[in-house]
Amino acid sequence: MKNLLTLTALIEFGTGLALVTLPSLLAILLFGSSLDTPTSIIIARVAGVALIVIGVACWLARNDAASNTAKGLVIAMIIYNLAIPILLVYAALGLQISGIGLWPVVLVHLAMLAWSIMRLLDK
Repeated sequence: MKNLLTLTALIEFGTGLALVTLPSLLAILLFGSSLDTPTSIIIARVAGVALIVIGVACWLARNDAASNTAKGLVIAMIIYNLAIPILLVYAALGLQISGIGLWPVVLVHLAMLAWSIMRLLDK
């Protein structure tokens, strides 16, 4: 579980930092269009801070993989890594908005979902 939590921490912290600092660039990569209102930029930055928090929590729990805290984080990441691909696939197929990075991000979340489920079932 340590490797899962470490990789999750790095991915989510990095993504969160990118959302806080360059929200429109990430929007272009994922959806093919920039964020063009102050409200959308603030919402993206709030989401970025939330991802940074997830990254920090996973990083701090990575050395205590047997704890209930680590298990709770993995359960939370299962929910997260299930919801994000659903939302992104809906954006692409239902709303017809996608950028070059959308499908790779969907695949990464599905891979992390599978890995999280496998780690949870190991314990």
